[in-house]
Amino acid sequence: MHQPSQIVLEEIPPVLSQVDLSKEISDKSVYEQKLKKWQKRMLAVQQAYFRQDRRAMLVFEGWDAAGKGGAIRRITEKLDPRGFDVHPISAPTPDELSRHYLYRFQTRQPSKGSISILDRSYYGRVLVERVEGFATEQAWQRAYSEINEYERQLIDDGVRIVKVFMHISAEEQLKRFEERLTNPVKRWKLTEEDIRNREKWSDYEVAINDMFANTSSSAAPWNVIAGNHKWYARVKALKQVVKALERDVDIEPPELDPVIIEAAEKRLGIIV
Repeated sequence: MHQPSQIVLEEIPPVLSQVDLSKEISDKSVYEQKLKKWQKRMLAVQQAYFRQDRRAMLVFEGWDAAGKGGAIRRITEKLDPRGFDVHPISAPTPDELSRHYLYRFQTRQPSKGSISILDRSYYGRVLVERVEGFATEQAWQRAYSEINEYERQLIDDGVRIVKVFMHISAEEQLKRFEERLTNPVKRWKLTEEDIRNREKWSDYEVAINDMFANTSSSAAPWNVIAGNHKWYARVKALKQVVKALERDVDIEPPELDPVIIEAAEKRLGIIV
């Protein structure tokens, strides 16, 4: 009889204050070279997951304006659009509010051979819902074990979970807010809620570190990306995702089927 796996939390979870935010890629040609390399690997991963009927779920969290969207865009830019779905998570609907908070994520799980990407996630229960008082202390404290169990069930069912947190400094966030206010193309990204959340930066920092300590496991660890420098952050997030998805997966293209080779040579005159 198959026994369910156990969630084993990391002995040394990430801590925001220990992240080196000075890391950067300053040369554009180097950035483009690295981006191209890891995007090519990401495409190979997607194709392998499709061929082998594997499933993956990428969970993105981070500060407002930390670059989640930019990282997701670079991860998916060269992929076959039929093989992934991006789910931007906003406030729950009245119907969703009447159910368990994990309910709305059940329908966002990846199907066979595909990758599901959550732009914000069920971790909102222990972040924004905790800090803003939308969930009681009993509810968000209980959520740590509920989330760990939810992820354990997905992992046991064959889903590879990769969790990414985009981290920036308060000073960098302010700079990006100012840019969004003065740039008409980016203005839609900034909301009154983003500005209000900034006032509780220290409360969110405590909640984020608690989240790492209580949910960063050996099977689904948190990957914290230094996001002050966008080029570095995009490449690093892409690299971390690729390496996590590649683990114990054969991403080499399969050999040609001899039957197809014979048919191509006889019917099409193509010598393989």
